[in-house]
Amino acid sequence: MPEPDENHSKGNIVLVTDGASIPDPREWRLINAWSISLAGAICVLAGLFLFSPDPYERIVRYLPDGMLVTFKITIMSICFAVPLGLLTGLGRISRNRGINLIASTYVEIIRGIPLLVQLFYIYYALSRFVTVSGTTSAVIAISICYGAYMGEVFRAGISAIPKGQTEAARSLGFSRVQTMFLVVLPQAWRTILPPVGNECIAMLKDTALVSIMAVPDIMQRARSFVGTTYLYFETYTVVALVYLIITLLLSKAVSIMESRLNYYDGK
Repeated sequence: MPEPDENHSKGNIVLVTDGASIPDPREWRLINAWSISLAGAICVLAGLFLFSPDPYERIVRYLPDGMLVTFKITIMSICFAVPLGLLTGLGRISRNRGINLIASTYVEIIRGIPLLVQLFYIYYALSRFVTVSGTTSAVIAISICYGAYMGEVFRAGISAIPKGQTEAARSLGFSRVQTMFLVVLPQAWRTILPPVGNECIAMLKDTALVSIMAVPDIMQRARSFVGTTYLYFETYTVVALVYLIITLLLSKAVSIMESRLNYYDGK
């Protein structure tokens, strides 16, 4: 996963990751890239059902259990990765050299090791000392990995807020903690939300890697189906379309949340 790229545009920091493209909340045209992609994926999937119900109907009926596991791992990982990312981001901008060094070292180490290697290490290598289930290993690895990337997102978003905001809050008697959580973070959230949402969507896509640990997610269920039917093209076509539809819907949800934030800020 590439590290976030920071670009300055209209005074804001734009963080580009390998997640889904978040639709522009100001784009309300009926026909756009997002709607074409979603309609295309749904039409292709429906067409496969219509013209060749066997084996596509069997494939789709085989996947729901895996979808539940995928969402479970994703949601649990988000619950740990976002707070970890916030703490890491705060640590990266901390004036305390010790805290800053710990946070920076964590980011450098984790960003330098592929997620797949981290999954192998926690599930296989650490099993020499402690045995954990595949699902637990997946949540730990994904949370630690994305916590580092989200830490950079939070750091960049917080740094984008003008220092005058902090100085004004401090002059009113706010403590450093109050200034951060009552003044800086609420303003930074509008900038942080799209890349954080993007990372969460990328997190869902990366759960496909947990199939190597026999965790029954979408990919593992697909591999099991292929192992008995040898329908590689049909099975992985359906899996690709399912992932595409899910990520497109989630990206639209993030876009709607961003639009509402902008609406309330403008009132």
